[in-house]
Amino acid sequence: MSLATTYCRASVGIEAPLVTVEVHLANGLPAFAIVGLAEKAVQESRDRVRSALINSGYEFPARRITVNLAPADLPKESGRFDLPIAIGILAASGQIPVEALKHCEFIGELNLSGDVRPVTGTLPTAIAARDAGHRLFLPVANLAEASLIQESCLYPVEHLLQLSNHLCGRAPLEPALAPVNQTGSRVDTPDLADVRGQAQAKRALTIAAAGAHNLVFSGPPGSGKSMLASRLPGILPPMTEAQALEHAMIQSISGLVFDPEHWKQRPYRRPHHTASAVALVGGGSNPRPGEISLAHNGVLFLDEIAEFPRGVLDVLREPLETGQINISRANRSATYPARFQLIAAMNPCPCGHLGDPVKACRCTAEQVARYQGRISGPLLDRIDLQVQVPAQPAEAILSTSHDEQTSARVREKVIAAHERQLRRQGSNNAHLQNSALEQHCRLDDASRALLIQAMDKLGLSARAYHRILRVARTIADLEGEQAIQLPHVTEAIGYRRMDRAR
Repeated sequence: MSLATTYCRASVGIEAPLVTVEVHLANGLPAFAIVGLAEKAVQESRDRVRSALINSGYEFPARRITVNLAPADLPKESGRFDLPIAIGILAASGQIPVEALKHCEFIGELNLSGDVRPVTGTLPTAIAARDAGHRLFLPVANLAEASLIQESCLYPVEHLLQLSNHLCGRAPLEPALAPVNQTGSRVDTPDLADVRGQAQAKRALTIAAAGAHNLVFSGPPGSGKSMLASRLPGILPPMTEAQALEHAMIQSISGLVFDPEHWKQRPYRRPHHTASAVALVGGGSNPRPGEISLAHNGVLFLDEIAEFPRGVLDVLREPLETGQINISRANRSATYPARFQLIAAMNPCPCGHLGDPVKACRCTAEQVARYQGRISGPLLDRIDLQVQVPAQPAEAILSTSHDEQTSARVREKVIAAHERQLRRQGSNNAHLQNSALEQHCRLDDASRALLIQAMDKLGLSARAYHRILRVARTIADLEGEQAIQLPHVTEAIGYRRMDRAR
């Protein structure tokens, strides 16, 4: 037999399309060619595979070797194709039986001694292999994340020789059929009780957690904006199995370390204000997920948001609405989920003391306008809660009282409100579509009149109007009310502070 076929998976977004690896040995001068839109790392497989086969005690055929990665129009990258190429060469040269390759997929990078190294994107590959009814041979280091997939048939491999002995029937490998017990429910986040005072900011944080609303804190340096934001993951409702698995897939294709104890914990991403637009939303010549996708089903915290370039911030507008990001390049495109909760913090002016009763602001009106104008109106429209965080007096900071609400208590209220939303409409209030707003956010005459008056006086847009309705619905859910009432609408309007300032 001079022709053998093995199977692997490519990585396109969070998908793993099947790649057929065809290996043909022909007469002629010795050569080794890989075709099928293989990028640099795949082309370098020739040297890794050759050394791995020889150092594993196998004969490397001194013939003309052609490896075709089909389909030809699908870009192939990384060292994930090393293992299927090596197995294909062994099968084509008769060193292992071709029949043993049926219903099998292989993924893994080889080092020169034949050891199998971990690769990125194992989780989407395991899902696709399970759906296809195939056995998946993968690196041992990737087993923990792949084991999250129920009813998958996984064979962990440490060395090329170990895999070839299994395929030849000399030393069969034991499949890891049962998923590894990885609850992933451990939560290690700071407690909300550590923040002294700031009752209004804590109230806004609770509302944001209950309805998945976007939130911006504005206040002087040291008032506790970053502390409040870091407490949000600890009061959010737990992720569902599907949400956690989707986030784990993004981590997998990004090459992040898989943590079995925390994989169900909501992500908390905090990029620096020097981050580029590509770092924030993803991209590159070979598209990769950005911070907004790494924060999928979790929190994206932008500290000092006014220090970000305005063009970088404006790329957030589309994913905030759609919950995904489409990245298009000349040779390929990819779509990544990006359903994140935006939490931001900023100073009211460049010096940070505008409105401070103790320290005088040194900024001119023009400097303040230029500073606040770095956040565009369309982006600000998409932020539901805009909250002032004033500096706290010394007695509040040094207080030793323990009557502050803990994250555990607040989380119970948030979960109860979240469950009400799921029973009523199947989604968070922040994600209610306009058609569902009329059904679930009906107002009485007094509430409607107040909202109309607020829109006229503040010059609110239609989007801001819908945001106020969603926030009012969440406030009602926290209070256990079936209908939105006038106090709920009044409080929701009060959170449009930056609209009043413009």
